[in-house]
Amino acid sequence: MVTYFPSNMAVGEQALKQQFTFSLLPSKVFAFTQDRQTTEFFMKWSMLGRISAQAFTFDQLFHPYRKHDFVSDFFRDPNVISNLKVIDPLELWKPFERDVASVNVEIIPCTKVSMDIFDPLYNSGILHPNGHIVKCLHEHYTDFDELKKMLLIEDSENYEIISLENRVEFLFRLFKHICLGGELCQYEDVIGPYIETTRLIYKDLVSVRKDPDTKEITVVSTVLKVTACDQSGLCYPSRTREEQNFVYLIVDPLKRHVHVLYHSFGVGLFKT
Repeated sequence: MVTYFPSNMAVGEQALKQQFTFSLLPSKVFAFTQDRQTTEFFMKWSMLGRISAQAFTFDQLFHPYRKHDFVSDFFRDPNVISNLKVIDPLELWKPFERDVASVNVEIIPCTKVSMDIFDPLYNSGILHPNGHIVKCLHEHYTDFDELKKMLLIEDSENYEIISLENRVEFLFRLFKHICLGGELCQYEDVIGPYIETTRLIYKDLVSVRKDPDTKEITVVSTVLKVTACDQSGLCYPSRTREEQNFVYLIVDPLKRHVHVLYHSFGVGLFKT
């Protein structure tokens, strides 16, 4: 669903709603961006310098039904506009600094608190017993394998070993993004790096809590997949539509923090 920002005639009506305001959390450090092994994987997968995470705080109670207000206010907030990092057409990092005309917001299911979702990969013919990914012939790609078939080809025999319900989960989407990588991705022969990197990023971005009585752990974050348009069309996360150009806002309603996971598809960079 697309939300358009109000015209001048509608400003009075919009003003009746409390707007969200945001502030950058410059001291927030995401562990996966500092981990040396993860950095080496990002370099290998052509994602180094093209994937980033930032944190902002906000001032109002957040409820998922207000997702469009939240995202619209996010892209109008001067602290966001001046601090949100993007890669420009010249492959340079710079502040967002654009006038957004409309936003598209999709709530992404996020309920997983373990990596059990990936267990079917180990007994389906996608992996050898030692964790190596089974190779297969492909008319266009010499390095195609059973994992990519499962991720990309809906009529492949292994597509539904991960249920459709689980395929829409943020954890699985994150795994798919990691596996597909950037423009010059050097793919892994074993599954381990993909699983471990997904786990680190997910743990870094998503908030959970434990029920003091039942001891059950549940996710408290709401995950929003977003795009934004200016008067010329799509402007965020990129001017071009590509599955590996993505942005997720991961909202913690208790801490009133929002984490921004951003990736711009292309050849790996070495500066952010």
